[in-house]
Amino acid sequence: MTTVSLQTTPEEQRALERFYFHEARLLDNRQYRQWLALLCPDISYRLPARTNLMVDNRQRGCEDMISVERELEGADSLGCPLREETYVHLMLRVERAFKVNSWSENPPPRTRRIVGNVELMARKGEALEVLSNFHLFYARPGSADFLYSGQRRDTLLAGSDGYRLRQRDVVLDYADINFPTVGLLF
Repeated sequence: MTTVSLQTTPEEQRALERFYFHEARLLDNRQYRQWLALLCPDISYRLPARTNLMVDNRQRGCEDMISVERELEGADSLGCPLREETYVHLMLRVERAFKVNSWSENPPPRTRRIVGNVELMARKGEALEVLSNFHLFYARPGSADFLYSGQRRDTLLAGSDGYRLRQRDVVLDYADINFPTVGLLF
């Protein structure tokens, strides 16, 4: 993804932000099936693992020396992402929430997503590359509360009926994983 955001009209910026606010509301209200309708059938949903690398001082003066990209593990590296899912995986996880024997989600967690810093980074035909930042508050009765934060790197397809999510890479801000779950929908 490019590092400089594109010029966008106020209307297009509002439309992008409305999409993300709508998505957050659906997820926080546990309207998971409606959320699935926002996804393309060929979606790729990834959560790359993140390593804690030491700075390479031989790259002094170069931004690559401290780049976030160096810390990410995924399909293009030797590492393994924490999650790598398709539409079928996401659909099965959504349907799991409605199963009688879904003990791990009973009672369901309470979440609140705050999405901001929405930037259009690239436009390739009907595909838009968009960055956004998020905070996700997670509360379960009888457990400690947690705050997740990170960046989402999305590819949206623009259509006559609005945007559809085709790809999402979620880059969590953590040094050590001490969250109760990374099975959330970010």
